[in-house]
Amino acid sequence: MGIARDELLDRIVAEVAVHGLADRSMRELAASVGSSHRMLLYHFGSRDGLVAAIVGFTEAAQRDALRELAVGARSPADLVRQLWARVSSPELRPFVRLFFETLATQARSPGRATDPTADWLDAVRGLGPVAEAYDDTDTRLGIAVMRGLLVDVLATGDVQAATAALERHLAASQTQSSVA
Repeated sequence: MGIARDELLDRIVAEVAVHGLADRSMRELAASVGSSHRMLLYHFGSRDGLVAAIVGFTEAAQRDALRELAVGARSPADLVRQLWARVSSPELRPFVRLFFETLATQARSPGRATDPTADWLDAVRGLGPVAEAYDDTDTRLGIAVMRGLLVDVLATGDVQAATAALERHLAASQTQSSVA
């Protein structure tokens, strides 16, 4: 009997977080996680289906973390800082790289890409008081800023500079909301 879909996806995410996805074949990925090409096709349908599952898995884990962090957050800015500390940590860097790699892979398949922001908008809407001050446009901007800074961290390795830029963004956001 083959590996269950969820266990197989766990293995694949761990594998590609360390070794990347790039142009690896489904056969190569299957062999690296102790499965077969046929099992990947059975569970995910195609390479595009596998990529979508990987992105969905990693993004869901980050949204779960957001909800957990929101419980103890004192303010929206505090929540953003906590989430930033998590996603910019060296432990999560392989998964951040994987997110952007899979996003780029999906972008090469017109009509198959998923909206990488919609689920985040829903997650933030469900946070309650800590996020009430932000509408979807504010949230989308915050997501874009954080993703851009993560690209900077991946390119330069300089978390300190990216964190300083995030702090500047938070300060500007607070100033703008207090003026409005």
